[in-house]
Amino acid sequence: MDKDSILILSGGMDSTTLLYDQRERIALALSFNYGSNHNAREIAFARLHCQRLGIEHIVIPLDFMHRYFQSSLLQGDQAIPEGHYADENMRSTVVPFRNGIMLSVAIGMAESRGLKHVMMANHGGDHTIYPDCRPEFVEAMSRAAETGTYPGITLVCPFTHLTKGQIAARGRELGINYAETWSCYRGGQHHCGKCGTCVERREALAEAGIEDTTVYENA
Repeated sequence: MDKDSILILSGGMDSTTLLYDQRERIALALSFNYGSNHNAREIAFARLHCQRLGIEHIVIPLDFMHRYFQSSLLQGDQAIPEGHYADENMRSTVVPFRNGIMLSVAIGMAESRGLKHVMMANHGGDHTIYPDCRPEFVEAMSRAAETGTYPGITLVCPFTHLTKGQIAARGRELGINYAETWSCYRGGQHHCGKCGTCVERREALAEAGIEDTTVYENA
């Protein structure tokens, strides 16, 4: 199979699963440092997995987002709310149009590299809280990419309608060690265990029947 795609790779559970699932097609993985609390922890794992698979990995700085955008993800660990993604307070973790910005860069990179597709690991659990993860957004961005590039680049987002538990189950089949991924929005030495991503991580691993070896500060 031809290496025809770029993957947006955070280093979290979902994008790492997509990296392994589609590794025969991925020519390049892009991580973005936009100044979030957990960027450094995520990107270290993204780099690890790309090195392991022999896939080129580039980190692109988007520091303007930290300077000019409003989100609890960009305001220090104490700003991160606790609870489930279904809770209203989780809206503070939205980084405005983050995926739109990252996809735009990745689409431009794909055209520059002569590639055909950009992959993103958004999933069904994201839809409630993040507008730029929803199916209608993905479809609109894919149409924009196809009409706005000479080769007609399209988005490939195979997890759009899956739960995080279903993604974790696929990762189990692929032999992924999820201890080598990062989720926690607080970005401390260990996962906090209480923020929305930690709660979702624990639920997904349990749903997939995977032993959770993550070290949580608040177990």
